[in-house]
Amino acid sequence: MTTPRVMDCTDPSTWGPAVDESVNALGRGELVVLPTDTVYGIAADAFAPAAVAALLAAKGRGRQMPPPVLVSDVRTLDGICDEVPQAVRDLVEVFWPGGLTVICRAQPSLAWDLGETRGTVAVRVPDHPAALALLRRTGPLAVSSANRTGMPAALTAHEAADQLGSSVRVYLDAGRAPGGVASTIVDATSGDLRLVRAGAVALADLRAVTPVADLDQPVQPRPDPSRPAPEQGAG
Repeated sequence: MTTPRVMDCTDPSTWGPAVDESVNALGRGELVVLPTDTVYGIAADAFAPAAVAALLAAKGRGRQMPPPVLVSDVRTLDGICDEVPQAVRDLVEVFWPGGLTVICRAQPSLAWDLGETRGTVAVRVPDHPAALALLRRTGPLAVSSANRTGMPAALTAHEAADQLGSSVRVYLDAGRAPGGVASTIVDATSGDLRLVRAGAVALADLRAVTPVADLDQPVQPRPDPSRPAPEQGAG
């Protein structure tokens, strides 16, 4: 049985041992809970199928609900996504790092197994310094909200530990999640962009950048390009 560790990562000058321990745990195929700008997430090495399976089991979730992938830099998008639409590039230029997840076609050459993805991948760059510090060390991580399926998303490391317990090796504690709202998800796999889940980035702000259809509404006309894009929110 794994003995979990809750490790402080509030201060970049002292979080080195916590990040090191997390990198080592992920490299061994174990799970880590990390802070993000939205809610706490449970992470696994995206390229370790057994670790991803352990993540899904920890949440009580099946392969039909594959986890998103967090990356540290927008430049990674082309490495894991195939034929990224210009509209997606426009959105991530404004809202990354931040609370926007985009679903694209995955690069067919990737050696991973995130579950029943049907050839797609959901990607985000989080706007949290500790998460980014970890991602720069590990590369892409499969990350889902740090809670049991059907339970509230964890806003602190201790809330995550109460739900996930010893299924996780390291809990990175950075205090209360600043956002508290899950990311907005936009699907770009079928031509027009479509909102899949409302969240940290408002649909109106997305539409100020590029047309995005709501679940039950048509795509809006492209706005006047002379209008400035909105400022990025905190997530």
